[in-house]
Amino acid sequence: MDLGIRGKRALVCASSKGLGRGVAEALAEAGVDLVLNARGSEALEVTAEAIRRAHQVNVVAVAADITTEAGREAVLGEAGALDILVTNAGGPAPGIWSDWTRDDFVKALDANMLTPIALMKALLPGMIDKAWGRVVNITSQSVKAPIAALGLSNAARTGLTGYVAGTSRQVAPFGVTINNLLPGIHDTDRAVQLDGGVVKARGITMEAARAERAATIPARRYGTAEEFGAMAAFLCSQHAGFIVGQNILLDGGATNATI
Repeated sequence: MDLGIRGKRALVCASSKGLGRGVAEALAEAGVDLVLNARGSEALEVTAEAIRRAHQVNVVAVAADITTEAGREAVLGEAGALDILVTNAGGPAPGIWSDWTRDDFVKALDANMLTPIALMKALLPGMIDKAWGRVVNITSQSVKAPIAALGLSNAARTGLTGYVAGTSRQVAPFGVTINNLLPGIHDTDRAVQLDGGVVKARGITMEAARAERAATIPARRYGTAEEFGAMAAFLCSQHAGFIVGQNILLDGGATNATI
């Protein structure tokens, strides 16, 4: 399918690896020029060059911490005018309710709620002026069904979800859509972090931890960055203009809900 976005320009955050890279690859395959961002410059440059070679699109790499004001200024200054925004940031570490301090919550909110909001506020006016734009926020299945060990993520990402619910309907008349993608477990570094916590807590092997988690997923496997990227690219396409303010699960059926 031709997504109809060749020549558009996208910012994809946290895109040197994992789900962010999967989205960047899928957009590049559709002919979208990219601004890639991550904190680590070495991995980011490797990814940027690989995408340039594979898809012959223009790729600008900006190494910066997008969760800080200075980092956002650096990225937006290099990015210029954009048609597509994909927000993404690593989730907070797992734990239990008694572990978390006010500072922990503030850090989680900065990364997983306030940063996406700041980026939207910066870029939505330009999209509205052009009467076309796409925003996809990578959040978590935990906004549909909270995960006890991820209380920091549950709280911050649910706050973003509420913001998007209202804002998406305010900008939709101008040809701009905002939607959220809610990943379950995917075969990325985040999975290694979460499974590593199980290994440490229970004294089992990583293979056993992965097998146990996969057994809880109806698809009986972890997702891939490639299939996640394909869904994100569709939401950024010309065909997705009637999808507004939605929270779309990509979790292999793990969230057991009728609606």
